[in-house]
Amino acid sequence: MAVATASKKSTPAPKGSAPSVPQRPSLWDLPISAGKKARLYRLLYQFGPANGTLLLLPLDQGLEHGPQDFFANPDSLDTDYIFRLGIEGRFSGVAIHIGLAEKYYPKYAGKIPLVLKLNGKTAIPSDAHAYSPMTGTVEDAVRLGADAVGYTLFVGSPAQDQDITVLNEVRYDCERAGMPLIVWSYPRGEAIDKKGGRDSLYAVDYAARVAEELGADVVKINLPTGNSADSPKPYPGLKVDEQEMAAKVVRSAGRCLVLFSGGSKLGDDDMLKKVETCMKAGATGLIFGRNMWQRGWDDSLAIGSRVHGILRRYGIEEK
Repeated sequence: MAVATASKKSTPAPKGSAPSVPQRPSLWDLPISAGKKARLYRLLYQFGPANGTLLLLPLDQGLEHGPQDFFANPDSLDTDYIFRLGIEGRFSGVAIHIGLAEKYYPKYAGKIPLVLKLNGKTAIPSDAHAYSPMTGTVEDAVRLGADAVGYTLFVGSPAQDQDITVLNEVRYDCERAGMPLIVWSYPRGEAIDKKGGRDSLYAVDYAARVAEELGADVVKINLPTGNSADSPKPYPGLKVDEQEMAAKVVRSAGRCLVLFSGGSKLGDDDMLKKVETCMKAGATGLIFGRNMWQRGWDDSLAIGSRVHGILRRYGIEEK
């Protein structure tokens, strides 16, 4: 099957070929070191869809949300179960914190890539002054054989001065180690709430731009849910639908590869519609956690196969 190529202009796709998508950076467009390129190549072309798109499976929710996320499918509480699902379901990698990586990843090293989350927090305190302290290091990631690290940045939080400072230190360590940096760029805090909310177009658009400006190689963002009258101008006057909002935030991310979050569990049709919307907007891929492992094993593999079917139509050929 033909695949979409990264070109300066989007042209109508011939019947039966991949749909035309907005320009998005390919691996070869990124001005990165050989070490970063080698690791991203594994994620993009040797695992998962293996066609230049990404499908990540995260298991950071036990820390970020609490054990209640595992009640829908008690088997998902077992980290071995998640790794087996990642391998069987052909995911590009599994994103986890240091404790799970050290206890479980050695058994699966080489069979599926690791994305090591470097910071995190619990859901117990309010997000009014959101900040995620460090839980791991880039050195840990190298030692464990990770192909990328993840850092959560709370854009707009009163704690952002400390957050941005720590992210800059992580970015520097990533440059020295040739380690790709994925920024979970999440609007949070009282000021964000007063300007339309964390999932408004304004907030997500800003978060996408901030990630590129601060040195992310890949940015993980939420799909905007709407445009708010409380957001700064000119956002309230923009007449945009979901597809146009998705394309807007991808453009704001510039030369970052964009991953859209899966969020809370969706029904099959809504989940697949989300995949199509994000990829049509120019995303590199998606990161689905609860939408995968809160389903039973067979259902997870079935919906994952359908997601792969969509991603196959949005690949970028190797150069």
